[in-house]
Amino acid sequence: MLNLLKPPIEAFQEFVLLSIRAFRNIFRSPHYADDIFIQMDVIGVGSLFIVSLIGLFSGIVMALQMARALTQYGAQGQVGQIVSITLVRELGPVLTAVLVAGRNASGIASELGSMKVTEQIDAMRALGTDPIQKLVTPRLIALAAVLPLLTIISDFIGLTGGYFIASTMLGLTFSEYWTSAWQVLEYNDIAQGLLKPLVFAVIIALVGCFYGMKTTGGTQGVGRSTTSAVVSSSVWIFVLTAFITYVWNRAFAQ
Repeated sequence: MLNLLKPPIEAFQEFVLLSIRAFRNIFRSPHYADDIFIQMDVIGVGSLFIVSLIGLFSGIVMALQMARALTQYGAQGQVGQIVSITLVRELGPVLTAVLVAGRNASGIASELGSMKVTEQIDAMRALGTDPIQKLVTPRLIALAAVLPLLTIISDFIGLTGGYFIASTMLGLTFSEYWTSAWQVLEYNDIAQGLLKPLVFAVIIALVGCFYGMKTTGGTQGVGRSTTSAVVSSSVWIFVLTAFITYVWNRAFAQ
C-alpha cells in the first residue's frame, strides 16, 4: 500500500515546490520580459481564433436549446438572461480554459520535455541560469494575463451568437436582448467569471511546466508528458470550477 501511495505523494510534493519557486520568482530579478511577451503572443493570439469560434457556437447552441422551451411559456425575452448568466459564470471560463489547456498545456509540456531530454535544461543550470525563472515563471505570468482576456472575448462572442438566434428565431430586437443580458449580471457574476480563468491559468501553466520539467525517456517520454499535462489540467479545471462555485455561492448566499 505504501509503495502505491509513494509516487503520487512525491509528484505532488515536487509540484508544490515548483509552484512555490515559480511564484517567488515573480518578485525576483531577472524577469525576462521578452519571454513573457513572446508567450503572451503564442498563447493569447494563437488561441484567439479557436476560442472565438467555440464561444460563438456555444452561444448559438445555448440559444437554440432554450428557444423552444421559452417559446412554450411565452418567455422569449429571457433568452438573453440565460445565455448571459451561463456564459459569464460557468461555460465561458470553463470552455476557454479547456481549449487553452488542450492547445497550450500540451505545447508547454512538449517544449520543456524536449529541452529536458536533450539536456538543454541541464546546460542552463551549468551556465548559472535558473530554469524555473527562465522557463516556468514567464509562462505562468503570460497565461495569467491572457486567459481572462480570452474569456472576456469568448463571452462577448457567445452573447453575439445568442443574439443572432434570438433575433432570427424569437424576433427579439437588439435592445430587448442586450438590455436583458446586461441587466441580469451582477458584480458577483463578473467577479466569479474573471476569478475562474485566473485560477485556471495558474493550473494550466504549472501543470504543463511540471510534466515538461520531469520528462524522461526520450521522445516517448515527451509524448507521455504531453498527454499527462492535458489530462491533468483538464481534470483540475473541472474540479476547481466546482469548488470555486460552491465556495462562492456559500460566501455570497443571500
